[in-house]
Amino acid sequence: MMICGQVMEPTNQKSIERVVSQKAIQMGNSFPCQICVVGFLCGVCLTTLFLAALTSFGTFEYGGISFSTFATGISKSNSSSELVNVIASGDCNIKPNEIERMMYSQTSINFRVAEKVPLLYSAWNDLPTKFINREGEFSQSAGSGRSNVPNPPHLENCKLRAEVDQHLDNRVENENFPPWTIWKGMLNNFLLVSTDEQLRHYRHQAMSEGAYPPWITGSDEENYPFTRKVQRDIWLHQHPLNCSDPSVKFLVADWERLPGFGIGAQFAGMCGLLAIAMKENRVLVTDYYNRADHDGCEGLSRSSWSCYFFPETSEECRHHAFELMQRKEAWEKGIITRKDNYTSKEIWAGRTPRKWGNRWSYLQPTTEVNGSLIAYHRKMDRRWWRAQAMRYLMRFKTEYTCNLLNIARHAAFGWEAAKIVAATPVEELQEDVGDKSRYDIEEFVWSSHKPWIPRPLLSIHVRMGDKACEMEVVEFEVYMQLADRIRKRFPHLNSIWLSTEMQEVIDKSRSYAHWKFYYTNVTRQVGNMTMATYEASLGRETSTNYPLVNFLMATEADFFIGALGSTWCFLIDGMRNTGGKVMAGYLSVNKDRFW
Repeated sequence: MMICGQVMEPTNQKSIERVVSQKAIQMGNSFPCQICVVGFLCGVCLTTLFLAALTSFGTFEYGGISFSTFATGISKSNSSSELVNVIASGDCNIKPNEIERMMYSQTSINFRVAEKVPLLYSAWNDLPTKFINREGEFSQSAGSGRSNVPNPPHLENCKLRAEVDQHLDNRVENENFPPWTIWKGMLNNFLLVSTDEQLRHYRHQAMSEGAYPPWITGSDEENYPFTRKVQRDIWLHQHPLNCSDPSVKFLVADWERLPGFGIGAQFAGMCGLLAIAMKENRVLVTDYYNRADHDGCEGLSRSSWSCYFFPETSEECRHHAFELMQRKEAWEKGIITRKDNYTSKEIWAGRTPRKWGNRWSYLQPTTEVNGSLIAYHRKMDRRWWRAQAMRYLMRFKTEYTCNLLNIARHAAFGWEAAKIVAATPVEELQEDVGDKSRYDIEEFVWSSHKPWIPRPLLSIHVRMGDKACEMEVVEFEVYMQLADRIRKRFPHLNSIWLSTEMQEVIDKSRSYAHWKFYYTNVTRQVGNMTMATYEASLGRETSTNYPLVNFLMATEADFFIGALGSTWCFLIDGMRNTGGKVMAGYLSVNKDRFW
């Protein structure tokens, strides 16, 4: 290769490769180009010396918060990449002072960005649950006007999200189905003009024929077999057209509340009760939920599943079921049943509904244990059904749960999000406060996008402690060996969402410097204690909220490592396999009791 009239040879690369690109290094034997490199290095030194004097050259503002900047007239297009491109192009006539100017420009920009990040992060601190308006922008105080603080990409407009989901969970007028169409999210609310009659017709036809539920992500091939149809059928079963029809029967059940039952066991028990309701053609109505019996769940949502997720049936059916419970005749005729009417075996190990045939026989072998895919096990029907039941029960998050996720994402990812936003040129961040302050594509299309998280993201749930009496407990190092295996195949993976009740696991994670760990900030176990004792030490609200956040974050992650012997991991796996992630696979450190 000929550059500047000389044959280039790769000498002395290691001494300067941290500063310039490979192409620039390869020009080291050319005397004119050596001048370029020397000027470049001089620029680095001079810029470092003058950094302290550059912090007071001007300001710009986001709302009432000022961020320092440099009023030097430096173009934002000047960057280190431009410098490298100039040198790599073979233009050895570049002057040392021009190199210095470029380096000064890039250092100025980097310094300005670094200065903005903590201020921007601080400005977002109160936003996850406060001062959010209907359009999805954030205000500085309640009742204030439009703010110039950039919208945080990692937070979701929970109020708007809940309104949209509520619309999609109810029938429209006399339709048999809710407004489920092939259009996503806010696009269903897009107002068609009178000339769009054909499009309006197709939308109505899709609703009348029963398009698939909007809470299913991905195609049939990306989920457990028949997931979209099963979810639609469960919704119709749980939302009869006329709840007062004498033919409609009910099963009213409290959630398990015995001290030895963890959240995962409660979920599994309700999955069994939903299976019984489906087989007996009853509408399942959940009653007292002890996990929601705390001050965070306000009003009617207190002690109810509806604090965290949308109700399992309509309000009309709930009210009618509770009315029937007061009538002796309803009990005598079997119109109403309760959990006490069924044995533990029926609830926990009962037969899976056969309404859809043996669809679990089609499960794809995407779970690995000890280096081998597991194609079959004795309880494939239970695995398939619990995944379907949990996906339905958790089909839509409430505003309260959405806010919990906002808080967790901000604590974990807020700083990185601030760095991304701060690095965006100022002109692009400033809001357009003209007549068209919000564009259609923002409101109807982009509003359906999920909040930003670092991707790809691996979720690991480490279950230890008293679980040793039920399954083989595996040390954290084994989980990390599996993580390294995934990273060999996907080298761009370096982020882990870590959930565990053990403090020793968090401590050990710090020794893996080549991974970036995220986790909720909660007191964890030190030493041996039962899960019930540990949860009691946290209090009911915290011991419910943080596991649910970890559960939902695991379902959103790109990869998952857990222990099949844990009911919690079993259910996370099911939610992922009905959430478009069946082909992401699942690496388990052990087998559960059914394999």
